[in-house]
Amino acid sequence: METLYHQTNNTVKEIEQCFQRLGQIGPQEALDVENAIQVKITQANSNCDRLDVLLFKVPPSQRQSSKLRIDQLKYDLRHLQTSLQHARDRRQRRQQEINEREQLLNHRFAANSNAPTETCLNLDYELQHHTQMGNAHRGVDDMIASGSGILESLISQRMTLGGAHKRIQAIGSTLGLSNHTMKLIERRLVEDRRIFLGGMVVTLLIIGLIIYYFIVL
Repeated sequence: METLYHQTNNTVKEIEQCFQRLGQIGPQEALDVENAIQVKITQANSNCDRLDVLLFKVPPSQRQSSKLRIDQLKYDLRHLQTSLQHARDRRQRRQQEINEREQLLNHRFAANSNAPTETCLNLDYELQHHTQMGNAHRGVDDMIASGSGILESLISQRMTLGGAHKRIQAIGSTLGLSNHTMKLIERRLVEDRRIFLGGMVVTLLIIGLIIYYFIVL
């Protein structure tokens, strides 16, 4: 099990290194790197499924810590999968903007000897307007993607807290913790849940204001 765990952990590190290359290469090379990342993520997820099966063969005294390490791998892989989808969306938007710009530049205007200057001005205005709209849309999409990533992170943290709560209860029943200690732990979990909900509300408000500013205004 340890060998498979370290192999999967090394795969996660390799995926993170591949993400660093995405911002330094062209669209075609980026597509190849994205496909390679997807293959590695799929393989790592398959390894995690095998680790879940092997977990039952671990001695009970080590099973809890091993499960925490596997859960961390799964969380990292979910985050990397989301980042890969965002990278694909950004690449497709850039490619679409390039195609639209080329179509605009290659557009043939009707000959008009009386107003050549006006035609050039219109072309410059359309190019500038197209660039500004592309930048605005890209900014909104990046904000939404960032907010989505934050929400997913908060949800994952909530799931982690829920699992930690159950594990603490199990450990408490085994060690014979007092009811007072258990109540303090539960009160802390309630406070963490309130902070989580407050963070979600604030994040949604910020995303809503950003969308309203860029689209409505």
